[in-house]
Amino acid sequence: MCVAASVPFHQQIPHLLTRCGFCHLDQIHGLLITTSLFRSPTLSSLLLRRATDFGRMDYAEHLFFYFSAAAAPHVLLYNSMIRGYAYNGPHESSLHMFEEMLQRGLKPNNFTYPYVLDSCTRLRNNGYAKKSHCQVIKTGYDTVASVASSLLSFYIEMERSRLAVGALVDARRVFDGMVTKTIGLWNRMVSEYIGFGDVESAKRLFDEMPQRDVVSWNSMLSGYLRSLDKKRALDFFRRMPVKDVVSWTSMITALSKAGDLRAARRLFDEMPERNVVSWNCMLSSYTSHGEYQQACKLFFQMQSQGVAPDGYTFVSALSACAHLGDLETGKWIHFSLIRDGLQLGTIVGTALIDMYAKCSDIDSAFKVFIKMVEKDVFCWNVMIKAFATHGRIKDSLKLFDLMNRKGLKLNDVTFLSVLFACNHGGLVEEGRQIFSSMEKDFGIQPRIQHYGCLIDLLCRNGQLEEAQALITEMPYKPDIAVWGALLGGCRTRSDLKSAEQAVEGMQELETDEGGVYVLLSNMYATSSQYNEALKAREMMEQRNIWKTTGCSTVIEETDVG
Repeated sequence: MCVAASVPFHQQIPHLLTRCGFCHLDQIHGLLITTSLFRSPTLSSLLLRRATDFGRMDYAEHLFFYFSAAAAPHVLLYNSMIRGYAYNGPHESSLHMFEEMLQRGLKPNNFTYPYVLDSCTRLRNNGYAKKSHCQVIKTGYDTVASVASSLLSFYIEMERSRLAVGALVDARRVFDGMVTKTIGLWNRMVSEYIGFGDVESAKRLFDEMPQRDVVSWNSMLSGYLRSLDKKRALDFFRRMPVKDVVSWTSMITALSKAGDLRAARRLFDEMPERNVVSWNCMLSSYTSHGEYQQACKLFFQMQSQGVAPDGYTFVSALSACAHLGDLETGKWIHFSLIRDGLQLGTIVGTALIDMYAKCSDIDSAFKVFIKMVEKDVFCWNVMIKAFATHGRIKDSLKLFDLMNRKGLKLNDVTFLSVLFACNHGGLVEEGRQIFSSMEKDFGIQPRIQHYGCLIDLLCRNGQLEEAQALITEMPYKPDIAVWGALLGGCRTRSDLKSAEQAVEGMQELETDEGGVYVLLSNMYATSSQYNEALKAREMMEQRNIWKTTGCSTVIEETDVG
């Protein structure tokens, strides 16, 4: 904090305050007192303001009362305190300080009102803000950009909290009354209309803009994309005179979400400049649509062009490897690119665990899990399911128990994972207890997937009556997975009557699952009821349902991924 000696001391104070830490405020305070410079409202308010910058409102209050008692009250001191409370709270104190200021006969200025209005916005104090708005108009400060901007923010927030009527009517009135409108304010108003879903009003305002920048065009583009108007968005995109990486990436994302991967890839290839976000966008588009080979090719292309990957890149690439069962590439990504990159966060570590597990290397998956410094609940869930998938049921349950003893907040996916483990291990009693504990001990309402998993466990282990009772009692209408589990149990017990009931339930869902009718037909044939078997096949033909060769999806393992 060295300042040239030739500069007068009182002129050094502002410079010192902008650079000092909180520990130096006492020293500067002492200097102001010993030199009588505390009588300068400018220097006193700067010291006070610096205290509020550190969030120390207790110290700021001490300074304020000292300076106010030692010298005449000044608007600068009040402004510093009003600003401090607006930033740090309590926001009510900002308004109280404003009232005290008025009672002392001090006149607020254009630096006062923005913080008063900001406090009103945070407090959702509609009445006080409108009262302040009237004062602003009377004093003419509504023509000041900072005051007008705060008024605009207030009315927009009131609209969001539904305390005002109409779609940005008051905010638009404030906006239209602004003497000077920067391009930033125009952009904000366009963006707010889009946020409220009023694309047409946004477009009218956009057309009125005296000048536009890339943010203006991107805001309008995002409006068309949010309204799912792909054609209009694409036409607008093509007409944009200036596009940045955000423009291109937004359009690629929209095309991908619409399922048009070819158009998305064409745009990606046309991009004059790409960053890692652009590459990640195209990578995740491929993986989310099951185009895992294309995702891997794009990842290697990204490597060849020297683009440094980040955590999101690794997640997409590892997901592609996991679904392809490409352990070799997955290991290369792990040891050549990520190395000690587990510090990137739990998302990358979890993606590695999932990749190793799906590529049948459960030991490596567990090694990654053990080495991870931080693990979230999702990471534990993935490891529990990975153990179960590989038949290591005891390890899966041990991990669940450890997770509980560590005090981690279990979620519904945790229970789906451990029920999946019980199902794989045929652990009926454990499954019952875990299902029962969900709501009783953890306050988690079972979803239909939890019921389906327990019903499947019961049916696979001959507890057909209990499974039927659970279907009757559960607060959900049975879905295809529940009926499929019951049908599988009926097959095991050769219970044709219950099987017919399950098929009737499936027919209400209007499912096109051909395996249901094939299974029922086979059950009839096994019982020598050939006419009924033929009827089941004919019913399948009448409903125009065909079973995929070599594929049955009647009884699927519950997906907890």
